[in-house]
Amino acid sequence: QVHLVESGGGSVQAGGSLKLSCRASGDIYSSRCMGWFRQAPGKDREGVAQFNSDGSTTYADYSVKGRFTITQDIYKNIYLQMNSLKLEDTAIYYCAADPGPNCLSGWNFWNYWGQGTQVTVSS
Repeated sequence: QVHLVESGGGSVQAGGSLKLSCRASGDIYSSRCMGWFRQAPGKDREGVAQFNSDGSTTYADYSVKGRFTITQDIYKNIYLQMNSLKLEDTAIYYCAADPGPNCLSGWNFWNYWGQGTQVTVSS
């Protein structure tokens, strides 16, 4: 079992920055896939960025590449640095993990989820 707890969400003006953290515990070293997803009001959950089983990263959407950066520490905690935030980045952000080895992009393939943290970007 894997336990994930997100933190770092909040309200920020457009153009600002936030850094999300995901503290991982439990059988985390069996999870070869770890990533961030988000769900905006009225929309489906979507991938944002992830670590694949080979250690590479994938940014799911062209709109976040170059603005968001996913990182990981030696304890398998992951982080999401979000810069130049836009109104459309407003969403609940979720940390997720999966044993893999194929780290698929669809959220419904991932086994473990945090409770989410709200990010609100205003003009």
